[in-house]
Amino acid sequence: MDAREETAEEPSLFPTAVSEEQLEEAKTESTSKPLYVSSQVFPAPGEKRMLQGSLIIQKRASEHYMNGKEAMEKCQYEKAVICFSKGINLQPEQTQLYVSRAEAYLQLCDFQSAAACFKQACVRQPRSFSDRLAFVYYLQGQCLFDRGLFLDALESFTKAAQVKPGCRTSAVRSLACLTAAGHLTDCLQVLNDWIASDEPTSDLYVLRARLHKQMNQNSQCYRDVQSALLLKPSCPEAEALLLQLREAGEGARRAAVGRALTGHLSEALSLINLALGNCPEDGRLYLCRAILYRRLQDFSAAIEDLLQAAELSEAEEAVRRQAEAPDGGAQRGWLQKEAELQLVLTYNDLAVQCFGRGLYAEATVLLNKAVQGEKGLAGLYLNRGDCFFRQREWSFALADYQQAEEMLPGEPAVRLRLGVVHHTLGSLYFEEGRFHDAAVMFSAAVRQNPTASRYYENRSKAFRKVLNWERAQQDLICTLILDPTNEELPPMIMSLFPGSSVSDVLSSPAAQTVRVELMEAVRAFSSGSDQQSSLSQDPCEAGRGLKLCVNQQELMMSLKSFVQVRESLSSLHEPCTTLTPASAHSIHHQSDPQSDPQSDPQRDPQRDPQRDPQSDPQRDPQRDPQHDPQSDPQSDPQTDPTH
Repeated sequence: MDAREETAEEPSLFPTAVSEEQLEEAKTESTSKPLYVSSQVFPAPGEKRMLQGSLIIQKRASEHYMNGKEAMEKCQYEKAVICFSKGINLQPEQTQLYVSRAEAYLQLCDFQSAAACFKQACVRQPRSFSDRLAFVYYLQGQCLFDRGLFLDALESFTKAAQVKPGCRTSAVRSLACLTAAGHLTDCLQVLNDWIASDEPTSDLYVLRARLHKQMNQNSQCYRDVQSALLLKPSCPEAEALLLQLREAGEGARRAAVGRALTGHLSEALSLINLALGNCPEDGRLYLCRAILYRRLQDFSAAIEDLLQAAELSEAEEAVRRQAEAPDGGAQRGWLQKEAELQLVLTYNDLAVQCFGRGLYAEATVLLNKAVQGEKGLAGLYLNRGDCFFRQREWSFALADYQQAEEMLPGEPAVRLRLGVVHHTLGSLYFEEGRFHDAAVMFSAAVRQNPTASRYYENRSKAFRKVLNWERAQQDLICTLILDPTNEELPPMIMSLFPGSSVSDVLSSPAAQTVRVELMEAVRAFSSGSDQQSSLSQDPCEAGRGLKLCVNQQELMMSLKSFVQVRESLSSLHEPCTTLTPASAHSIHHQSDPQSDPQSDPQRDPQRDPQRDPQSDPQRDPQRDPQHDPQSDPQSDPQTDPTH
């Protein structure tokens, strides 16, 4: 081999059968073709690098999640938050990482961060974590509420209610926040809307009852408590509230009774109103308030309360009969009886007020209602008799006075009225020429009141008309004894005892007999008056507070004349007065009482300065402002039982 061939073969250390051109072509083909036939199983080199990076991130995020779980198990919540946060940074689309970090924040009481994490989880998986988010808001609100941040707590509870609308717990806590913040009106409005829109429950009624109690609306509180007990009879919260209301009402009632006993009626009324606010269905309280209204002369309000008390009593009685054995003849409760009695007394008091104003017809109507409700009170008949008398209904007045006499025999107030009405009827009969009937009526008047000199005087005139001279003379002697200064007596003496002086008449044996009989009659009448307590002091009447159209002062002024008559009879001396010649010419006129104006039983009282004090007590001009003694024949004190 020559030297040139050796030089050409030296550069190739590894000889090959493939030429350089073939090698270059093979390199080019290798860059464009996969190593294996299936490119789907083995991706290109760039794709492989990307897949390896995702796996690495996923692996690291999984490691952080597992580390966070381990930290949670070891109660290392700060470390768990860091781990979950690292995982979220690597894989922010993983919902579980947000949920886990939210739980870690919740353990750290970082409610705001926990709520934010749950909100992120809800964005990625709607409705999956709403309950948990609402719970976080609820816990946040409760913590704020415990710290006294009521408005911030209200915001949290409101968010919880919005996240979970069907849950009333958060809504109720919102009401608690409104109440604690002092927004009671807003809270009440929300409760009213709930009760109106949804089916009410005992808890809602109890909640509203407490709200009403806090707002001092005790009557509404009582009604809500009753509604709660109707839905749930064994509700302990409602029973506790009801007990508090009853105790408060009883305390106010006792205080009201104490103030009323001391005469502070306005304060007592305020206290009884407070008691009614706590127990608006207690009939006793309506009865007490009605009595106060009656004493304050607010009769319309008293009547309304009494009707309400009677209605409540009937309802309670019906419930009691249903609970026990049905009995149609069961006795009515004391409350209803007392309410009916107080209603009668209220009608009577209103009638007395009308009587004082001259409204006799209206007073009669009211007394008719009172008598219809209670027929056992003599004072009602006396008052109605006075009203009839003022209306000149003499027969009706007499009937009522007689009814009162049957119930209170010997009562001075009744006897005075009977004497006056009998005398009035006798005077009317005398004017009509019915002298016998007039004498009968005057005799009845004398039996009822033997101390009234005018009764004897007018009966003497009536007996003279019927030619009963002996009885006429006896009555004239009685008149002389009772009223020796009567200026109308001298003409009558000259007519019945011609030629005799007053001393002759009084010193006669007949006069002595008449004096003894008269003194005995007056003594019996006065002793009976002393033994009988006056009507206003009668236990059965005074305990019931019955008022009379004629007040006690006027009656006592009339009764004082009994003592005066007794004293005058015991210390009476025979007068030495003789008949004057100037009066002899009146004998002829005295024989006809209708021709002598002074002998008229209905004479003008203003012409008689010596009117009988028994039947003419001092008149109170304010008793009857419409009364005109010049035009009203009732101004005669002997014909008006009210004087």
